[in-house]
Amino acid sequence: MAKAQINPTRMELTKLKKKLTTAVRGHKLLKDKRDELMRQFLDLVRENKALREKVETNIAAANKNFCLARAGMDDEVVNVALMAPKQEVYLEASTKNVMSVDIPVFDYKTKTPDANDIYSYGFAFTSSDLDDAVSSLQDILPDMLRLAECEKACQLMAAEIEKTRRRVNALEHVMIPEMRHNIKYIKMKLDENERSTQVRLMKVKDMMLEQAHQYKEKGYY
Repeated sequence: MAKAQINPTRMELTKLKKKLTTAVRGHKLLKDKRDELMRQFLDLVRENKALREKVETNIAAANKNFCLARAGMDDEVVNVALMAPKQEVYLEASTKNVMSVDIPVFDYKTKTPDANDIYSYGFAFTSSDLDDAVSSLQDILPDMLRLAECEKACQLMAAEIEKTRRRVNALEHVMIPEMRHNIKYIKMKLDENERSTQVRLMKVKDMMLEQAHQYKEKGYY
């Protein structure tokens, strides 16, 4: 049934038709947005899975190297070697817009461009296993940042997909059918009013003809 506040007039009918056209166009755009978000979301999920496996494998390898370094060196030597870092890393965070979603982008810069500055110790009293462990952690850093980007992007996209899906469902199953029903209701009312008007006009015409005929019989003409 149409809502009580619907006024069955031609102006209201025109207004509802315009709203329906806009809603149908918006529904199509939102569906396209949802589909594109889903495509990019699935690509990110696959990339996230591959990166997580790579990062976990590399971290396990770095931990293995650290264990080997501790096995071949005294704890005091390892602690002193890693006590005062020589290199510093500065993280820069920004965002990029993907389908109305602000995706984080992480970038980093080092204090010095020299790759050997990651070693904060001399090589005379340390083992090569410690060098390999430190180098492994340095190599993991870009993948870890990209993994953080992907995981946060997946969370934001999932939330946007859910929001878009709700809007699509609201338009498809509530608003558009309600507008079409109201348009049908107004058309039916207008047709009914038009038929009623025609019937009244026909009755008035018959009454006028009947009255004119009676006047003729009484000789008024």
